[in-house]
Amino acid sequence: MTTRNGVWVVAACFNEEAVIVRFIERVLAVPGVDHLVLIDDGSRDATRDQIRTFLAQRRSLGVPVPVTLLELTRNFGKEAAMLAGLDHVRERCEAAVLIDSDLQHPPELIEAMVSEWRAGAEVVTAVRDDRDQESRLKVLSASWFYRVFNKVVDSIQLQEGAGDYRLLDVAVVDAFTRLRESSRFSKGLLPWTGYRSVELPYQRVSRVGGTTSWSPLKLIGYAFDGIFSFSVLPLKVWTGLGVLVSGISLLYALLIALRTALVGRDVPGYASLMVAVLFLGGIQLIGIGVLGDYIGRIYVESKARPHYFIRSIDQGGA
Repeated sequence: MTTRNGVWVVAACFNEEAVIVRFIERVLAVPGVDHLVLIDDGSRDATRDQIRTFLAQRRSLGVPVPVTLLELTRNFGKEAAMLAGLDHVRERCEAAVLIDSDLQHPPELIEAMVSEWRAGAEVVTAVRDDRDQESRLKVLSASWFYRVFNKVVDSIQLQEGAGDYRLLDVAVVDAFTRLRESSRFSKGLLPWTGYRSVELPYQRVSRVGGTTSWSPLKLIGYAFDGIFSFSVLPLKVWTGLGVLVSGISLLYALLIALRTALVGRDVPGYASLMVAVLFLGGIQLIGIGVLGDYIGRIYVESKARPHYFIRSIDQGGA
């Protein structure tokens, strides 16, 4: 049985060569951090090499290096990388901190998180404050997503401004890693577990190096993943819309029959016919698309493929 030891920090890395060494140094300088686990999610730059060089330099100086590098076989995505890290630390830590490695999450906040955890908090969630340095458009779109999500999902409510920067007690880590669904949405899965959360405000700063891998299309897709993972309301909406359109069509048919009985036969217009056909065709295609998305998720879940594969584990040494 592995002995549990303190607070472990888990950070996924993807093409972060410009900041990764600074990130490691800042995390290790935080009081209360016992170990750092870096998960390389198939980086195509020198991220892995820089981590290994840092570890080798520390070892050569005889300096303790409480850092572990998990190298995944390819890019499985941030959600899978975070799961890999939590799977690794689950039997080793008393609490785990999820943090981004691009330095937009200030590592210095971990000390306050640990204090809240030692005071009894099960989850400590970092929440962006009003001084966020992200672009205005990104902030507004994120706010819009939280509002829409909370309207359509009944089982949980997301805290606006809360992201993946969180401290999790080992009980929460164990519960979270037991959720093995393929379409993972951590922002929703963690509240779904029901553990009590304490919020800490922080200022998310602009990137100090590198470029984000999250394009607008990826962010939109991630938002839909969140909604479709926790709600069947889109299916109900299209069912209701189908009933509404059918009702309108029936009323229109009755109107035509009444008009024919009163004023005689009317020659149908090409424009009105095409509008009706295109409108109903569009409604059907959108409905099929929504249904197809849910069926696709069932298909992916039925295959039960592993979320990730690890190529190597580099233990820095404590």
